[in-house]
Amino acid sequence: MTHDPDLRASDADRDRVAAVLAEALATGRLTSVEHADRLDVAYTAKTMGELVPLTRDLPEVSASDVPAAIEQQVIDSKFSKIVRKGRWVASRNTRLSARFGALIIDLSDAVLPGREITIETNAWFSKMIVRVPDNAHVIDEGSSMFGKRNVTGGSQADGPLIRVTGSSKFSKVIVSRGKDDWNLH
Repeated sequence: MTHDPDLRASDADRDRVAAVLAEALATGRLTSVEHADRLDVAYTAKTMGELVPLTRDLPEVSASDVPAAIEQQVIDSKFSKIVRKGRWVASRNTRLSARFGALIIDLSDAVLPGREITIETNAWFSKMIVRVPDNAHVIDEGSSMFGKRNVTGGSQADGPLIRVTGSSKFSKVIVSRGKDDWNLH
């Protein structure tokens, strides 16, 4: 990274720091709490000077060493109900698949590995619920046939961009900020 602490940080700079932090979490150099705290600071950093202290005590990671889990993740439910909530590390590209079941994913406390993530929602004869952070801007690019698709749109806050893609058939897909209309249990 550059040595000018006053230089404005780019999304690519923040993503490089996130990759180093993710590798440190995976190899046991950081606890999940330390990782989450540093990642929060990384994605709100405005200057390079704010990013440097976050990785000063960690080894550098090249782009080829970025863990695959940061890039892509699959959560699959067949004839069952899966709930993922609390503090967990999401991926830049997460594919959610439900067949004759239920899939409930809560991103409100999850560690998001970038300013933009894509959630692919594929549901057949199922119910799928995705809760996003309050400050997230959501773009729906998905489709539905013989079902219901309810995606709560954007926020003007400076939060992550969550792009929702995929299709549903004979299913219900809900993407929202609140818990009023569904149950996490």
